[in-house]
Amino acid sequence: MKICILDNDNLDPAVVDAYISYGAMTETMFAAAGVPWEFDRFNTTRGEYPASFDDYDAVLLTGSKADSFSDEPWVQTLRGHVTELLKQRKKLLGICFGHQLIAYCLGAQVGRASKGWGMGRMDYEWVGATPLKRDAADNAVSLLASHQDQVMSLPVGATLQARSEFCPVAAYSVDDRVFCIQPHPEFVEDYSAWILAKRPESVPAERREQVRADMALPHAGLDVARYMQRFIEGTAA
Repeated sequence: MKICILDNDNLDPAVVDAYISYGAMTETMFAAAGVPWEFDRFNTTRGEYPASFDDYDAVLLTGSKADSFSDEPWVQTLRGHVTELLKQRKKLLGICFGHQLIAYCLGAQVGRASKGWGMGRMDYEWVGATPLKRDAADNAVSLLASHQDQVMSLPVGATLQARSEFCPVAAYSVDDRVFCIQPHPEFVEDYSAWILAKRPESVPAERREQVRADMALPHAGLDVARYMQRFIEGTAA
């Protein structure tokens, strides 16, 4: 499988040497999960796109600090490409900003979450008919997150896959061609801790110490990576 990664951000200089980009972090996640895919990365903020999406089995949209509903020219260009890919029924994966932007292109409402930031290790309920893990004993899923925007309504024709009280549309799918998720399965403890330190206002002062400690606990990022593999390869059921 050959995957096109649309890399939708530029990391802070303080962490770029360690993590390179969200696309690179995503590749690292898949490698750690034993997913033997090939990848090409394109930085959409700089107007980079493949000559043809036909060269790829699927397209993955990364996270971003930008708003998926913004009028920034590069975001508008990206939405145009995604709208066309949806028309072509291309297989798509979306993470955080990518999850939101694909939902927006499908006509869903996307905007600032009234509850504020989702930050750190957060708990979700997996409600999809196909378990996240084939040997799952329950439907509880914990993942690292960092977002202040959310998908407010499930896109028409989509199926809810995961939810929480804080984030009712935490993951969704459309038939066998689109799977998107709000939290960041590719995040690791140190990077999440750096974001919290950079944005301390995202968590009330009395909770920051606990939120930071919880980042060290196990999360299901690699399980999500393997689920994405099964979804794209048509073996999720």
